[in-house]
Amino acid sequence: MNARAVALDAGLRRGRVELRQSLVSGQDLWSALFLPIIALGVMFTLRNDTVPGTGFSLGSQAVPGILGMNVVMNAMVALAFSLTLDREDGTLLRAKATPNGILGYLTGKVVSRSGVAVAGILLPLVPAAFLFDGLELGEPASWLTLAWVMAVGLLALLPLGAVLGSLFGSAQSLGFMTLPVMLLMGISGVFYPLTALPEWLQWTAQAFPFYWMGLGLRSAMLPDTMAAAEIGDSWRHLETLGMLGLWAVIGLALAPAVVRRMARRESGSAVEARRHKAQQRPM
Repeated sequence: MNARAVALDAGLRRGRVELRQSLVSGQDLWSALFLPIIALGVMFTLRNDTVPGTGFSLGSQAVPGILGMNVVMNAMVALAFSLTLDREDGTLLRAKATPNGILGYLTGKVVSRSGVAVAGILLPLVPAAFLFDGLELGEPASWLTLAWVMAVGLLALLPLGAVLGSLFGSAQSLGFMTLPVMLLMGISGVFYPLTALPEWLQWTAQAFPFYWMGLGLRSAMLPDTMAAAEIGDSWRHLETLGMLGLWAVIGLALAPAVVRRMARRESGSAVEARRHKAQQRPM
């Protein structure tokens, strides 16, 4: 077995360990589920309101988008923060010191964050199925659509998380990135049909993977009649696959080069400087 295969195997084992630790940690589970629990609670109060032009519950229509937002936070954003924090405490430097250590490190992070993202959509889906009427979860086709949307969506989001985590020097500075991400998700049809927004916002939302992730999840969980509330009166599966696939290609092309460049700049003195700077911050 060559060195890269050994690193990949170590990364897979590390990812499984980290995932198991996250799933048995009350704090980690709460962090992963807090956002959808609050959002679903808000939308439950709107369950008697209807999507304009239909008799379908606005609360039920928002469920797939809320779960898609949770995937973005648990996959892309969480990976970016994890990478940045591991740079600050020297974990990444220790990985760099071993043969193909960065490859193994990233493999482990991708496995663990993917698992948490999947759990972050399946666990809230159980109570949502009882609280919200109209969700179509009993058909095999629904779960097949959910599976391919999640797979391609994670391929699009995780490399972007690695790029963002490599570009920001600290978790504090990375925190400012979450605001534009939340704004983009807010205009991506998460809580309200995108067709109700101005046309220029519709085009802006469609340029990013968040909208397509939400659209794909809506197509998996909502009845086909609800496609009438979407752009083009269609779920646009081919466009969803194409746009998420395009972002995956962009991310996979950029992420290795950006991460390698960041790793080359890591040193003991850089880690110590960040620690010293953190100690100087006012409490």
